[in-house]
Amino acid sequence: MAKRRVLILDTSVLCCWLRVPGKEETGPVDDRWDHARIDALLQKERELNSTFVLPVATLIETGNHIAQAASLRFERAQDLARCLHEAAQARSPWAAFTDQSQLWATENLRTLADEWPALASKKISIGDATIKDVAEYYAKAGFSVEILTADAGLKAYQPAQALPPPRRRR
Repeated sequence: MAKRRVLILDTSVLCCWLRVPGKEETGPVDDRWDHARIDALLQKERELNSTFVLPVATLIETGNHIAQAASLRFERAQDLARCLHEAAQARSPWAAFTDQSQLWATENLRTLADEWPALASKKISIGDATIKDVAEYYAKAGFSVEILTADAGLKAYQPAQALPPPRRRR
């Protein structure tokens, strides 16, 4: 039986998908991401019954980009608010925010505090560190996890997918 698939959306991808002014494209020159590419991918994943996860860091960072945009702030804020409403209600394909609540418990915040300085020295933001934690949380829960990002540094923290056990020949 195949594992349920989870997509963890990062800030740059969500900004492109929502068409935040000044953030309509992301990724390296030879692998650009834009609204059309992301929308097609998300439509395909919806058809596969994948679950979309909106990490708290992505929500906050995207909200900051919207508030600082040169135009369309209200319209893009409405778009983000729709995603937030759907996630708050765990309306498919969105995962509920409460699924992430244990990541913000005291012990996990202490772990983040202990681990993040080393990550920061490698230019990993605290937002990306928490996105990494969200991905690991879902992987430990038995999901097939993909961090949907154009950032190779963050993508490198995507949990490895366990291979199914080999079938024996008869």
